[in-house]
Amino acid sequence: MSTSEYDLVVIGAGPGGYVAAIRGAQLGMKVACVEKDAALGGTCLNVGCIPSKALLDSSERFEEATKHLAAHGVKVGDVALDLPTMLGRKDKIVKQLTGGIAHLFRKHKIEHVRGLGTLLGGGRVGVTGDGERRELAAKHILVATGSTPATLPGIGLDGDRIGTSTEALAYPEVPKHLVVIGAGVIGLELGSVWARLGAAVTILEYMPSLLPMMDAEVSKLASKLFPRQGLKFQFGAKVVGAEVRGEEVVVRYEDKGGAMQEVTGDRLLVAVGRKPNTEGLG
Repeated sequence: MSTSEYDLVVIGAGPGGYVAAIRGAQLGMKVACVEKDAALGGTCLNVGCIPSKALLDSSERFEEATKHLAAHGVKVGDVALDLPTMLGRKDKIVKQLTGGIAHLFRKHKIEHVRGLGTLLGGGRVGVTGDGERRELAAKHILVATGSTPATLPGIGLDGDRIGTSTEALAYPEVPKHLVVIGAGVIGLELGSVWARLGAAVTILEYMPSLLPMMDAEVSKLASKLFPRQGLKFQFGAKVVGAEVRGEEVVVRYEDKGGAMQEVTGDRLLVAVGRKPNTEGLG
């Protein structure tokens, strides 16, 4: 097992990690950045903020063409959705930005160490990747491992019919009926994307209002805007389980009156927040 020495080792190449690594190198440090994924940028750049905004932009243009331009005297004829091209544009944007970070790493001579980082103590970081193990020694270690999607008891993610925001950013076809658990930012954002593209969307929320963690004034305004997009909401819904039946997902929940209810869709998006990504860290 080889050992390399650095002034700074950063674990995680997301917005916190890669910025810190670049700044450390600018200050004259010898820097390594440990990242388990091949692409730099973390969740935000690869499967979060950036791709979701790209799809929001594209879906808004589609909705404008299909529903609103005619009122302005703009006749566009038959409008068709080319979903592979829309997803390809999103992927191209992500690739350009992750490539930009890789360029900055090369420019500042930051080593991208591919693998899972583990704190060993004594200023050492173990890295396991591709069946090999390395040990990095550092004067300073920065942990920036970010977060991963959370789930609920009784909800088994299968990465297909039942998934998280990662899968919802790349559905191969527009769902007929998308069921979303969680009326927070992620659920509303991706729910509105697929609603604009033609999906029926039902959002189940345990709390009595959407965006429950945000300012009441924001929540009140959002409560008016999102239903206008066709999103349907069930508040006070305590989800207790979900089952895939062929090409459908049956979601069971307890309504605010205590009665058990079911809703069926062809995709289930679990958007109940995120949890610290600390597994295997040491």
